[in-house]
Amino acid sequence: MKTDKIRNVAIIAHVDHGKTTLVDAMLKQSGLFRENQFIQERMLDNIDLEREHGITIRAKNCAVNYQGIKINIVDTPGHADFGGEVERALSMVDGAILLVDAAEGVLPQTRFVLGKALKLKLPIVVVLNKIDRKDARPDEVLNEIYDLFIDLDANDEQLEFSYLYCIAKQGIAKFDLNDNNSDLKPLFDTIIKDVPPPDMDENKPFQMLVADVSYSDYLGRLAIGKVLNRSLNKTDELVLFSKNNLKRPFKIAKLEVYEGLGLKDVDSVVAGDIAIIAGNIEDITIGDVIGSFKIQKPIVGLRVDEPTVAMRFSPNTSPFASKEGSIVQANKIKDRLFLEEKRNVSLKVEPTDNPDEVIVKGRGELQLVILIEALRKEGYELTVGRPEVILKKENGKVLEPIEHVFIDCNEEFMGVITSKLQLRKGRLVNMTNKGSGRIRLEFLIPTRALIGYRDEFLTDTKGTGIISSYLEGYEEFKGEIKRRFTGSLVSDREGVATAYALFNLQPRGRLFIVPNDRVYEGMIVGEHNKENDLNVNPTKEKKLSNMRAAGKDDNIILAPITPMGLQRAINFIKEDELVEITPKSIRLRKKILSAQKRRMTEHNRI
Repeated sequence: MKTDKIRNVAIIAHVDHGKTTLVDAMLKQSGLFRENQFIQERMLDNIDLEREHGITIRAKNCAVNYQGIKINIVDTPGHADFGGEVERALSMVDGAILLVDAAEGVLPQTRFVLGKALKLKLPIVVVLNKIDRKDARPDEVLNEIYDLFIDLDANDEQLEFSYLYCIAKQGIAKFDLNDNNSDLKPLFDTIIKDVPPPDMDENKPFQMLVADVSYSDYLGRLAIGKVLNRSLNKTDELVLFSKNNLKRPFKIAKLEVYEGLGLKDVDSVVAGDIAIIAGNIEDITIGDVIGSFKIQKPIVGLRVDEPTVAMRFSPNTSPFASKEGSIVQANKIKDRLFLEEKRNVSLKVEPTDNPDEVIVKGRGELQLVILIEALRKEGYELTVGRPEVILKKENGKVLEPIEHVFIDCNEEFMGVITSKLQLRKGRLVNMTNKGSGRIRLEFLIPTRALIGYRDEFLTDTKGTGIISSYLEGYEEFKGEIKRRFTGSLVSDREGVATAYALFNLQPRGRLFIVPNDRVYEGMIVGEHNKENDLNVNPTKEKKLSNMRAAGKDDNIILAPITPMGLQRAINFIKEDELVEITPKSIRLRKKILSAQKRRMTEHNRI
């Protein structure tokens, strides 16, 4: 039996192909807003970090009504680092809209998100977006999409997908490039026709897989998921089946559904709709199941890909600790990270032998950088180590994750890119000349070799190159890869940096600080242009004498520095270095601050 008045659909795509913009247009054309109402762009990107980075980080839900049918829409992230968000979002829907830029075509995350949807046997509606671009090539891109479906082993039914042409920014969808249509009606009609209504079976007991959790100051934790089999009433007596096989009574305190961008209180939710439930269980997590007492064996929880990158998180122990942040205690940092693990199915947090330190494992360095930035905004001070890939052991062999890297750049940069990636154990597997002087290169390369490379890539291509990747699989460990051929300039004392000292340090390498910056012993103040570390005094002042020419010190000119951003800092550090993070500052430091202790440690190692 089908619930014909509901459709659940996810919008999936590569980064920046227009998912959130399309959802904006769907919301506007559904009659949700008044004609003169101010509406901000990318309404669903409501997290500050999403607006700053221009990407979707968390999958989000909204709902529109079209011709009496409720369409629940889930906007998903496009970046592979947030694949856990894609997987849990797809668990709530019955079909997906695959959005592809009509100029850029199929890119790595297009493959990644489509592969996830096809594995779940979801029907796909293809939308070729940005057909108004001067370099749009919709016919070629449509052929690329067919090739991708075949490459991902789509069955005959999945290959019979509907496709439309779209300009999401203008809220226009067309069945044909020559149509004069001026709204999204063709898209809404295709969703109603091609995305099946959810199944229901009143003879089976109610179940709901918790696909997301949220938090309310008044109600505590909220469980979000699709209602399966039969309708849910607020007065129903339920059971929570947790992932660790515990079974506990569950009482509903509040029941809600999505309406537009907000929530609506209800007394019951029909089968197939997406429900938000508040109850008496504070430790409910993604992957748990809420269901009837009659259930003998609950549905299988979410299965997500394993993390590939790990970082060590610990409290700030530098001489400047607790001067800029409000939360500095190790226990509070650990509690916050374990809370994040409950909300994010693709993150794992593990304790270490050091009671103050934990290891956070994720899909990629971007996912961990976003987490750190969120902690900064909340007032935390902490230190993190260099990202390390997670190795596997199978049949006595050590395996490491391998990325399939796609590079789009001008032809003139091919030589420098190829040589640098070959040094990092990358191998070229495909090259396509895209015409007009641009080429597409494909490499298979160890994940650890890409850590820190993206900034270098942008410099090498003068900001014109595009690089993206997805996890290809695991291969035998490729041996040592040298990521950095330079040492560090390390302050040997605490004080205030002077222009005189920095001017004399400039020939030694690239500086990270400016005059009047406070420094401490063990703090990294620059990059040494040789391989070894060098202890320096950035606080040195010029000795005064009565022979000094007036105004001579005013002529000191220092080279401009690039501010040390979080991602750049994490990419720069070596094994014996840390990034110190506070709400106001990002500093680099040695794990062992004392120069004397570092010398002793090095001597003992030799």
